[in-house]
Amino acid sequence: MHSPFPFDGMLHFGFLSLALLIGTLLRAKVLLIQRYLFPSCLIGGVFGTILVNAGLVSINTGMLETFAYHFFNLSFISVGLTADDNTKAKRTGQQKFMKGTLWMALTQGITFPLQALVGGMIVLLFGLLGRDLFPTFGFLSPLGFNEGPGQALSFGKVWEGIGFTHASTIGLTFATFGFFFAFFIGVPLANWGLRKGLGSVGSKKLTRDVITGVIASSNKGENAGNLRLHSGNIDSLAFQAAIVGLVYAITYFTVDGLGTFFGADTAKMLWGFFFFFGLAIAILVRGLMNFLQVGHLLDSGVQKRITGWSVDFLITATIPAIQLAIVWKYLLPISIISIANGILTTLVIVTLGRRLVSYNLERIVAIYGVVTGTVSCGLLLLRIVDPEFKSSVALELALMNIFVLPFIAGCVTLVNAPIWWDWSLPLTLLAFAAIGIFSFLLMFLLRLIRKVKF
Repeated sequence: MHSPFPFDGMLHFGFLSLALLIGTLLRAKVLLIQRYLFPSCLIGGVFGTILVNAGLVSINTGMLETFAYHFFNLSFISVGLTADDNTKAKRTGQQKFMKGTLWMALTQGITFPLQALVGGMIVLLFGLLGRDLFPTFGFLSPLGFNEGPGQALSFGKVWEGIGFTHASTIGLTFATFGFFFAFFIGVPLANWGLRKGLGSVGSKKLTRDVITGVIASSNKGENAGNLRLHSGNIDSLAFQAAIVGLVYAITYFTVDGLGTFFGADTAKMLWGFFFFFGLAIAILVRGLMNFLQVGHLLDSGVQKRITGWSVDFLITATIPAIQLAIVWKYLLPISIISIANGILTTLVIVTLGRRLVSYNLERIVAIYGVVTGTVSCGLLLLRIVDPEFKSSVALELALMNIFVLPFIAGCVTLVNAPIWWDWSLPLTLLAFAAIGIFSFLLMFLLRLIRKVKF
């Protein structure tokens, strides 16, 4: 019997929901998973992959990629609609706070070019050995490690349209490798630092709630947000989601219009930057609402929940969307690039972090989670060494995104240089090297690093 309405999209959403719930259950019950603090979305993604590849469920991987792409865009839009909360920073006014924020921003300005250089040089090496890879193959590594699965998928999908076969799957695979570095290396690194007494805010053990990922019935949970509209008129969640939807629609017509104006070739690339346009338009909408004195209707708490909801489903959709047959075909270059980048990134983060003025361990693990996974990974690792967020590092991690934007914007533009401007791969790698060197020199000139502390 055929239903009168299409259910494909909702059934795929139901599959992701099941995978996410199974991930939550496994996190609450399995000690090995708790030991490495794997988030439910990552566990659910792996579980979903097993179901798909065992033939237990029939899933359209293209639909999962579509979900991941849209969840990624939604997360950026909700971030743009979230009001800044800099009150704590303004109260402290500490020079150390600003130095920590700048250090993490410049560290990301070093690691992205480093990962791009490693990826690009290994692509050149494979070319010398007789295996030609697409020029931007290695650049999917920093996109997956530094920016997460959403951006790797977004750029990969666009590159597929200009001849880079299976780029989206390869990008998602790099992102998955990054997650495993974030937790299999990041968690032991945090625990090692605590055993050595390097934590600045004590070595208090994680609570049972954090370990299992489920808040006990005896504990009161945090508030998710505040009602900004009367429930007799419109539900506040519906209003917050409607603003996100409005920005999404405006972004769509903006990108589509620009593509029509600049031509088909440019249009293909613009869809890869949908998240950036969405973020910018969301900030403009929030500014307009503030100007019209209705900005108070946007609730930061609810918008953060929308961001978190989007990221959880994004990551859950990422891993099952990976086609293992394609991964096997490119397993050697993917593995070599990922392992090399994981090791070098770890060494660079630890080396720079040892020379910080304060909160060395807290800042090391926080930025390590970001440059191998996502900001959520950074916060999770930070919570191991700073369970109650007594340090300023959590806030620094949020404000870092403001200062790092010019570096990341330049890098995500540069990954397209071989396609947009017909640059050779060696020339593009020189440009990445210049960005990395500039970031390091700026870190040195601003005196963000000093003598080794441990």
